[in-house]
Amino acid sequence: MSPRAFRLGPRLFFFAMLILLSAFLLLANPDEKRITIYSSVANYSLPVIEHNGQDYAGLFEMLEPLGTVVSRTEGARWKLRYNGVDSEFTVGKTRARVRGQDLNLPANFLMENGRGLVPLAALSTLLPRILGGPVTFHETSRRLFVGNVAVHFTAQIAKTTPPALVMDFTSPVNPMIATEPGKLRMVFTHEPLVPPGSLTLTFDNKTIPSASYQENNGAAEITVTGTAPLFASFSNDGRTITVAPAPQLSAQMTPAPVTSPAPITPATPVSPATPPARRYFAVVDASHGGDERGAALTSQLAEKDVTLAFARRLRQELETRGLTTMLIRDGDATLTLDQRANLANVAHAAIYICVHAAVEGKGVRLYTALVPLIGEGRGPFLDWNTAQSAFHGLSQTAEASLSAEFQRRQVPVRALTAPLRPLNNLISAAVAIEVAPPADDVSALNSTTYQELIASSVAAGVVAIRDKLEAGR
Repeated sequence: MSPRAFRLGPRLFFFAMLILLSAFLLLANPDEKRITIYSSVANYSLPVIEHNGQDYAGLFEMLEPLGTVVSRTEGARWKLRYNGVDSEFTVGKTRARVRGQDLNLPANFLMENGRGLVPLAALSTLLPRILGGPVTFHETSRRLFVGNVAVHFTAQIAKTTPPALVMDFTSPVNPMIATEPGKLRMVFTHEPLVPPGSLTLTFDNKTIPSASYQENNGAAEITVTGTAPLFASFSNDGRTITVAPAPQLSAQMTPAPVTSPAPITPATPVSPATPPARRYFAVVDASHGGDERGAALTSQLAEKDVTLAFARRLRQELETRGLTTMLIRDGDATLTLDQRANLANVAHAAIYICVHAAVEGKGVRLYTALVPLIGEGRGPFLDWNTAQSAFHGLSQTAEASLSAEFQRRQVPVRALTAPLRPLNNLISAAVAIEVAPPADDVSALNSTTYQELIASSVAAGVVAIRDKLEAGR
């Protein structure tokens, strides 16, 4: 643990540990019973304990992130004070006392290793008295809403080609997304999403005929059905999710088709950007994402977040210079390397730029592919791992132009060749950029000034060889 962590106050430190525990519970054992609490202060999950057919949770742990709470034990009695409100419980009894008034619990109060456990069935009546405000508890799915925090959504089919399902949310969302044949599932573990008027939504569309909503074990889920494989993309700062058919590679891959490895395993989390109809000049790929955090740049800063910030900034710089740009991911999505390469190849852009971040070294490292010896082809199909071969010279031209621009702006830069996937699989000019801090201060990676310096340098380097890139398509 860093020295900075020891400067956290006891309550803030406890809250941070609780959030980490919530994340661990969700990732380590998704089938373990849990309750999720949503509030204006924090959203978090707690483990649920079953005793004599009743579900229980720790009351102290439930209230700690919401305010100031202390507890003490006096014999068989457990006393708790939350923001000046006193409560008293007796081990093995259903009678409790809150704000000086008696309250009957639906099952006995329990103590376990010093923790006061209350039955979940009591929360709808117990918590409003302690908190002094409205509480809504979805008991069957174990989702508890404190105050007016609910996130609503609408869903409608956009008349585009191909058709797309556009879902607008009242607040930003960041679900885990998984695909399986005929379905795309979005699981919301941190957002206080509430159901629409009907749990099943039907659309007058053959490609995307319906969507359904359900809740279970502290999470909400939206399942979209389709007659074709579906992809999801994020926009409007996470307030809009668009679901559309996945692009068909065989119809758009040029110059020569590329053989891909085995098909993607069903139910692999994926949320790539769905390429609209317009023709892109550049594809920018923020490395990592979703359940792949990348390097831990600091105890709070993950590589996946830094690369997304740089990618968005780079898209802005390129678009400002008139170069249409697509982001492979514009949210916290999990993608395989083959999916990234497929999406980039389908876009048939003039250049692919992958963004990484690191704490080692200073400035920028540029990479082009270390292409292996030509593999065995199959008729008109190229070997997947040597698809970059025909474009390697153009990639090195792009690397040299970017390097010159960084040097002109006095940004330390090194040009390297490495077997860094998915560069080998790209059928366009392709470079990877690894951004390190300008000095020893890692926080500079989150600096707007530094991000703009790097992004504008890259954009200027691309513009300088625009004609060559266009000719190499």
